[in-house]
Amino acid sequence: MHRYGHVLSRRDFLKTTAIVTGTAAFDDVHRASAAAAAGGTVDALFQRFVDPPREYTLMPFWFLNDDLDPAELRRQLDDFAAHGVYGVVPHARIGLPRNLAFMSDSWLNMLEVCIEHAAQRDMLIILYDEGMYPSGSCAGQVAAANPLHATRCLERRTRPRLEPGETLVYRDDAYCYVNTPSLGRIRGVHFGMDDGEAGAPASADILNPEAVASFLHLTHDKHYERFGAHFGNTIIAIFTDEPDTLGRGHKRNVKPWTWEFDAYIASFLGYDFKPHLRALWDTDAPDAEQHRRAFAHAVNARLEESYYRPYHDWCEAHHIALTGHPAGSMDIGTLKYFHIPGQDVVWRYLEPYKNKSLEGEHATMGKCSSSAKENHGRARNLNECFGAYGWEFTWEEMRWLTDWLLVRGVDMLSPHAFYYSIRGPRRNERPPDVGPNNVWWDRYKPYADYCRRISWLNAAGDHVCDVAILGTPVFLPWRAARALFEGQRDFNYLDTDTLCEKARVDASGVTVGAKHYTVAIVDGTDILDTESRKLLKPLLDAGRVLAYPEPIAGIDTVASDADALLAHLDKLTPADVRLRPANPDIRYRHLVVNGIHLYFFTNEGSDTVDTALSVSVSGKAVWWEPYTSAVLEDVSPENLSLAPGQSRVLCVCS
Repeated sequence: MHRYGHVLSRRDFLKTTAIVTGTAAFDDVHRASAAAAAGGTVDALFQRFVDPPREYTLMPFWFLNDDLDPAELRRQLDDFAAHGVYGVVPHARIGLPRNLAFMSDSWLNMLEVCIEHAAQRDMLIILYDEGMYPSGSCAGQVAAANPLHATRCLERRTRPRLEPGETLVYRDDAYCYVNTPSLGRIRGVHFGMDDGEAGAPASADILNPEAVASFLHLTHDKHYERFGAHFGNTIIAIFTDEPDTLGRGHKRNVKPWTWEFDAYIASFLGYDFKPHLRALWDTDAPDAEQHRRAFAHAVNARLEESYYRPYHDWCEAHHIALTGHPAGSMDIGTLKYFHIPGQDVVWRYLEPYKNKSLEGEHATMGKCSSSAKENHGRARNLNECFGAYGWEFTWEEMRWLTDWLLVRGVDMLSPHAFYYSIRGPRRNERPPDVGPNNVWWDRYKPYADYCRRISWLNAAGDHVCDVAILGTPVFLPWRAARALFEGQRDFNYLDTDTLCEKARVDASGVTVGAKHYTVAIVDGTDILDTESRKLLKPLLDAGRVLAYPEPIAGIDTVASDADALLAHLDKLTPADVRLRPANPDIRYRHLVVNGIHLYFFTNEGSDTVDTALSVSVSGKAVWWEPYTSAVLEDVSPENLSLAPGQSRVLCVCS
């Protein structure tokens, strides 16, 4: 059994965790670097746009998945650089031989070859924290060191019989609720250690601070001991990958749990939750949905406190950025702990010309990470992209997804993946290889240069946006987002925890760090809690909070459909971009670099768009073609013409 001392209430938790949102050294250095590199004239800005610094490179996962040879590692890094890729995420992957076990001396020796060669070639490294994923278990070594640190769960039973290692949490008139091992696993790095296989490593209990401390010691203390001289220069970050509170392949029909979690929940929520455990299983239990949301909020808060905060603090202390992404596409709350907040587009979550690029949880992820960057004053944000799209994944799909991410503000792309080897079954482990083992490798450099240009633009520019869509730490609404995307109205997400812990609200709007939102949109009746509603009162009284698409108690203005929402916005804040005729397929992002306005436009539709264009700023305007880095002097800035999958940048110097 473990005792964690005082447990914070929700209000105290928000006040305490707010300290981690301050700007870290990584953010200061990179923002200063981006601004200094931009130059003060349009010509200087264009030249920097053509060839931005290497730090804005693609950062692909590099699957180290075979018997590694130092000479081949160096050759592949040289080949990446020759194709415009100046950084990698070396990733221990299934197919490694047993003599290259994760965090063994032999593995670290090979990693050292990669790091030393990257340093010599002015390339960058992001360390990956696991072998293989989800993160937090050190390839099973945490649970091996202490079996009580394996993932736990709450299981509901009709009989009270307990096995060794189990405790009874609560008993109602029908069931017993038992704290028991979840039997979760992670994917391993050797054959025979994949999902469902006997050798799959045990997952660790990341809701347990002691287990997390063991993970950080076994993994990152060892990394720092070997490679500390490269931290903060060649090694810019550590990647944590979709931490899972239950582990893969866990027991069915169970809930996340850890030692003495009932006491934590009671303190966090302010009431004894145990009599309401039935609601986690039965939808007909009294106030079931309310209690489920409360439980999810408590689990998320505990995960922040036990995993993300100590991880963030470790990285701060060792002068390196924390990056990667949480398990859920809408998990914006935990991103405050990331110096480079991230998300991932995998498993065909998004595809060209399909509604799922605008609807559902995964449609929110681009704005999830870029909004976290803006709201917490971070310098960069990341997306792990293209994983498990299959060998049928096309060049055109990759280009489309790239622009989908870039126009939503992502400025560090981490393609999944470049394979060290495609020998035997390695070829079909979460394919495709999107780099050297694909047919498009000989034309990759122009694509890599394009990604570096727009990533630099997103990172160097100040984002122009005054509309916020409110969400919760674990839920981001997409209905209002779709209406704004299709109406060329840009926005950021703002979750209620960030609103409560960081925002200043008056009748003019919501200020969060450097961002000032003059309008807030509430999409859904379950977004605002009592604390958030109270904080928003000045803005509510000013009529600058909109309900969409159904009425919400306390909000006077209701927009019942997309047209009404856009019309209400027009009354409250002028549009930044106008198209005549309107077209729902055009997306844009407005950045300001050293006083020069840059509008990045993309066409997400399947048809060519040719429309008149006006923007809110005036001055000398010219189009830039970002893929070929050409200035289009003969193309009218008052016309927007884009083929499917095409993008352009409008430069306006006032």
